[in-house]
Amino acid sequence: MKIKYVLPAVLLLLAWNVSTISQESGDKIFQVRGFCISAPKPTGVDRFVKFINEELAPRRVNTLVLLVGYNYQYKSYPQLQDSGALSKKDVRKIVKACRNKNIRIIPDINLLGHQSSGNKVNKLLANFPEFDETPYIKMPEKYVWPNKDNLYCKSYCPRHPDVHKVVFACVDELCDAFKADAFHAGMDEIFYLGDDKCPRCQGVDKARLFADEVTLIRNHLKEKNRELWIWSDRLLDGKSTGIGFWEASYNYTWRAIDMIPKDIVMCDWHYERPDQTAVYFAMNGFRVITCPWRTPPTAVIQADDMARWIKYATSEMKPRYYGMMQTCWVSTEGFIDGFYGNLSPRAKRAVHPRNEAYSPWDTFRAMYKRMDELETDAK
Repeated sequence: MKIKYVLPAVLLLLAWNVSTISQESGDKIFQVRGFCISAPKPTGVDRFVKFINEELAPRRVNTLVLLVGYNYQYKSYPQLQDSGALSKKDVRKIVKACRNKNIRIIPDINLLGHQSSGNKVNKLLANFPEFDETPYIKMPEKYVWPNKDNLYCKSYCPRHPDVHKVVFACVDELCDAFKADAFHAGMDEIFYLGDDKCPRCQGVDKARLFADEVTLIRNHLKEKNRELWIWSDRLLDGKSTGIGFWEASYNYTWRAIDMIPKDIVMCDWHYERPDQTAVYFAMNGFRVITCPWRTPPTAVIQADDMARWIKYATSEMKPRYYGMMQTCWVSTEGFIDGFYGNLSPRAKRAVHPRNEAYSPWDTFRAMYKRMDELETDAK
């Protein structure tokens, strides 16, 4: 966190009397008090359940987005499961713990983008290479960024005639296993879309391709009364806002915001700077959740912002400001080790190279502490 961001935060807190935040209905401010983390490995399930009981529940976490991907023993397409994947028995332990603590579980598989990591394709493209949007771009022996191919992560072709048969079978199976009424499809940081060499996608408006894929997934889930959640970065114009091509789009997918159903939940992530984009999604008719990661001062500002927007919103806008969700992009085991102070200084620096004192577990504590303060003051 740069000093220029910390100082405005301090001034904001001094200038704004947070005790004025309240809701006319007397309800809690935040509808969603969320936590997003990778699903544990089978050997870590019991420890994760303990963390749910001892750390999530006391903080009144009511939503757990679990990044499962192919860390599950799929029966529909067993070739897609990772080695050492979760069994149904493992999943039942997590489901039981969450139900006992009134925590809603939303499982996640990355759809469309994030079909590779580093120098390896993931299970989908490894087993179905015909789904690759850019098959001519080969995975490097050693991955570096930036690179001549602009390769961050591979995408599957959304217009391949067989891709949805496979991914929807996994989505349905995972949602059934977790007894979930919602599914998180990822869909962030998509750089490969509508490639000029793709026989199905070339020349097609990238916003239309993105909107069609989002809508297709949403409609499939709707058939079983399930809700779609996605990361919202591809629906922001990265150039005109100056937000950039990681947290927003440079390939015009942002225009898809007017082409997709309004019942999709937007997970609006900004990690180093508290950009005010939640207002944009709420004004466009979507429920929106603000998602920090590893910078505590930013998470505190974001919680204050969300509470202030709710206070001053119209009755139409108020329910769209849906809440906050801490995200975590280290392993479950690494997060729990860090939370309890069991990581080496070197491991801590790997989480946040610029500031070892900033981490997802520090942010987790700071965000929920601030949310509790805001809700206490609102009573």
